[in-house]
Amino acid sequence: MLINKANLDELFFNLRRTYDRHWEDTEAQWPTIAMRVESVSARNEYKWLSKFPRMREWIGEKAIKQFEGFEYTIVNKDWEATISVDRNDIEDDNLGIYAPQAQMAGYSAKRFPDEIVFDLVNNGFANPCYDGKKFFATDHKAGGKAVSNKGTKALAGDTLENAKASFGTARTALLKQVDEEGRPLGVKPNILLVPSALVDTAMALMTAERLEDGKANIYKGAAKVEHSPWLTSDTAWFLLDTTKPVKPFIYQERKKPEFVQQTEMESDAVFLRKEFRYGVECRANGGYGFWQMAYGSDGSA
Repeated sequence: MLINKANLDELFFNLRRTYDRHWEDTEAQWPTIAMRVESVSARNEYKWLSKFPRMREWIGEKAIKQFEGFEYTIVNKDWEATISVDRNDIEDDNLGIYAPQAQMAGYSAKRFPDEIVFDLVNNGFANPCYDGKKFFATDHKAGGKAVSNKGTKALAGDTLENAKASFGTARTALLKQVDEEGRPLGVKPNILLVPSALVDTAMALMTAERLEDGKANIYKGAAKVEHSPWLTSDTAWFLLDTTKPVKPFIYQERKKPEFVQQTEMESDAVFLRKEFRYGVECRANGGYGFWQMAYGSDGSA
């Protein structure tokens, strides 16, 4: 193939079409537990997370909700994945070998937010959220009291006693969540998020008529089991409420993944290494939403 602008543009078009097709065909998991927040600058501030707006009877002047002294900012980061096409392969019409790379670029770009969001889950026992506490912590404040959304019990469904101590404790903690005035938030836990090692245990607990001790399974159908290969701990498990407009986790997107090219005939890459470059760029980051919508157990006990 003759290397000129028209042929390079056609090459880019074909690679981008392959990328786009696999982008569309790939299903991401992160929307099941996180909300997408559009970003229009280098960072977003989330002071509004400190207050739940609730309706009240209007008597006298309106009660204006003031933001607490919390500062929670998510700064966008730059991300990329690059493909190098050898000039010899273009000259020799040997371009079929690059189609799988473009396919994987589309797949990886679509699944990339999964890495961001589930990394937040993995680090929820260590990373702070908007109130300055660890996202999963025993000392959050709500209604003038210390509130916990963190446990240590291993997920279990062998006996009713163990099921109550693990899943039951988590569900009760979420159902009892209140706002700053002590009013119920109406949390409805609906997702039981587990790593690969706990899929069988979670499925049995959510589907079995009876537990191994012969007692009726009062938790059958209580939540949908969601498994993620991105979860790194074999023992940690999580119960989430994803039914509200604001979800437990945030995927903040400044610029969605975009297929780009560097095909200048006289670029340094071409002159020094006979390479034409194509790739994907985006700007995004992740953070924590309402801790009240999530319960995490490290499964250590």
